[in-house]
Amino acid sequence: MELHDLRPAEGATQKRKRVGRGTGSGKGKTSGRGQKGQNSRTGGGVRGNFEGGQLPLTKRLPKLRGFNNRFKVEYVAVNLDQLERLFEAQSAVDAESLAAAGLLGNASDPIVVLARGEVTKPLTVKANRISAAAKQKIEAAGGAVEVVPVVVNKNRPRS
Repeated sequence: MELHDLRPAEGATQKRKRVGRGTGSGKGKTSGRGQKGQNSRTGGGVRGNFEGGQLPLTKRLPKLRGFNNRFKVEYVAVNLDQLERLFEAQSAVDAESLAAAGLLGNASDPIVVLARGEVTKPLTVKANRISAAAKQKIEAAGGAVEVVPVVVNKNRPRS
């Protein structure tokens, strides 16, 4: 098979309808548009959202307000009771270990540690944000806290 042998599949193409080419063609005189009226005229017809004079849906809906901040950082909340349940004593809690435990969908998601629950074992926690109460509870249990800055990729489109 060569390039000059290529043809569209059977039935994939149709002949162009040639209107206004005499009465014998079946599409002569008014070219299938009928006699008179808006739709018979050149450029005739109604606009896309016309609903017969009824107030269109686009006007019935409220106008959108506000804006979406492209640089807003959405944190994934992790609580102390989750850390207590999932990690052993002396464990390092970071994005990779949280993703492996199933608390993070993606290891690159920013993390905030919140103070719900109690911690009884010493843990080394690396997070992007941590509440003061959570930090106090972790340090009281003999653990350590490290705050890692959020890396924002400004080229990534945000939803």
